[in-house]
Amino acid sequence: VQLQASGGGLVQAGGSLRLSCTASRTILSSVVMGWYRQAPGKERELVATLRSGRDANYGDSVSGRFTIFRDNAKNSVYLQMRDLQAEDTGVYYCYTKVDGAAYWGQGTQVTVSS
Repeated sequence: VQLQASGGGLVQAGGSLRLSCTASRTILSSVVMGWYRQAPGKERELVATLRSGRDANYGDSVSGRFTIFRDNAKNSVYLQMRDLQAEDTGVYYCYTKVDGAAYWGQGTQVTVSS
């Protein structure tokens, strides 16, 4: 599975961005898709994940500001980010887990200027 992410960029604090990620093959709605991020000097952390039949799972620092959603017909997952803050800066990675194997996208840079 290849994951192609896009939508990162430079935004001012308080602004919004939407990230998109499309898989190279069919991803069932029951399979988890989501986003992680990695800030400079820090470990990769959960941003949000989603699978059918379960509530979305958000990292504590983004809950209430970010929304994850999917378009299963397009094998895509999106991350709507609002009220971005400097601490949201990092590389955002698309993620899925199929048949026990984890797959990661190439990462898209999000930079929030304060």
